[in-house]
Order: sequence, then C-alpha cells, then structure tokens
Amino acid sequence: MKFLLSGGLACYLLLITTSCNKHKHDHDHVDTENAIDRTVQFSLYTDKDFSADEKLITFRVAIEKYPNITIWDSVLPPMKIKDIPSPLNKLKIEKLVKNQAGQLKVGFYYTIDNVGISWFYNAMESWESNKVVDFNFR
Repeated sequence: MKFLLSGGLACYLLLITTSCNKHKHDHDHVDTENAIDRTVQFSLYTDKDFSADEKLITFRVAIEKYPNITIWDSVLPPMKIKDIPSPLNKLKIEKLVKNQAGQLKVGFYYTIDNVGISWFYNAMESWESNKVVDFNFR
C-alpha cells in the first residue's frame, strides 16, 4: 500500500511539474544578440489633383514583425481625400523602435469610406537601422 501511495504521489508531482512549464516556441524567441534600435520615417503626400474628392480616408501607419505581428501602429484622424498634402507639404511621422532584430514590415493601411481598405508597405531588412516609407497616394 505504501508503494502504491508513494508511486501515485510521484506520478502526480511529475504531472503537475511538467504541465506547469511554459514551452517556448520559435515565434517567442527574441534575437537579443542582433537586436538594434531602428528608426522608421513615414511620409505621406499626393501629386495628383484630388481637389474635388470629398470622400473620407483614414490612414494607419504600422511597424510589424513577420508574419503580421504589430509592434507599433498609429491611426491618423480621418481626412477628406482632397486634403492629403502635396509633395511640398508632406505629412511626416518618425518612430524609433528599440531592440528589434529581423525583417520588419513598415507602411500605411488606409480605409476610404464606402469604398474599401488598401495598403502600401515596404520591407525593412534586418541590417537596416533607418528606413523611409515614402507614400505617394494615387
């Protein structure tokens, strides 16, 4: 009886110990050895004449790790398409992302009311510490 009791207790402890351990997955791995501070400059403008376009558009700027894990994003206030600035008055946003390794996806997502959703993005390679995302809306 003592043997059964101690064997059962040992199995129970083994079960609890193994079930409480958090298993690491490859996507949980942070490459701290190659992590660097990285700067992304977002630039938004248009060289087209949208002076008569009253539709509302909402832009979101984003920095993501592959495959679509958002590190940082920001939604700009809705504006009329006719109010998107010219190349001389580009809207610029700069973001410093600390300690990031690997390739990033950087760019714009936008929604036009009653039309749909689209995007413009670039890859920021693992060796790049600075990236300019220059979006000419057309």
